[in-house]
Amino acid sequence: MEILLFDQLSSTQTYVIEKLQERSLTAPIAVLALRQNKGIGSRDNQWIGGEGNLFASVAVNMSDLPIDLPLSSASIYLSFIMKKVLLEMGEEVWLKWPNDLYKNREKVGGTITTKVGDTLVCGIGINLKDSQNGYSALQSDISPDLLLEKYLLALEQFPKWKQVFSEYEVEFELSRKFSVHIENYQKSLENAYLQSDGSLIIDGRKVYSLR
Repeated sequence: MEILLFDQLSSTQTYVIEKLQERSLTAPIAVLALRQNKGIGSRDNQWIGGEGNLFASVAVNMSDLPIDLPLSSASIYLSFIMKKVLLEMGEEVWLKWPNDLYKNREKVGGTITTKVGDTLVCGIGINLKDSQNGYSALQSDISPDLLLEKYLLALEQFPKWKQVFSEYEVEFELSRKFSVHIENYQKSLENAYLQSDGSLIIDGRKVYSLR
């Protein structure tokens, strides 16, 4: 997959979405920025920062995704693949449902997904070196470009959702000590029931990640 590198973008996610809509870019494609000043995070938060951290967006064709992947759990799928890559590179991280990367009890990064026609765009922000956006950092010497290259190689294998979920199902237990925002309310994950499609049953109600 081709990687477009920029010194600075307001947001890799916004850039990729706009270029796809203009038809000046087509999937599969990845964009990496050394600095980002208006990045998009969850719940309309910003994900910004300087050189040394990862600011990237990856666009893939929906038809390339595994046929058993529930679209509502694409963030879990894409995030968990990144988690595995980081683990292979020596970083002890885990995935908090549905799209936050944690080291111990501290958030260090996350993903956000957007559907554009027949393309899925995944924005990824990870504090590799410096604590930014009010979150912690891995304080790692991993270079953003190498991490993205390894991630794309892993992603292009497009493992089945069933395979990814079987591993994530075990890791989900770590999420029970935390809460998650659902429709502007914080909900504890202590008694949540993880479903095979990646959704949760909380207080008798089915909740999807939708991020």
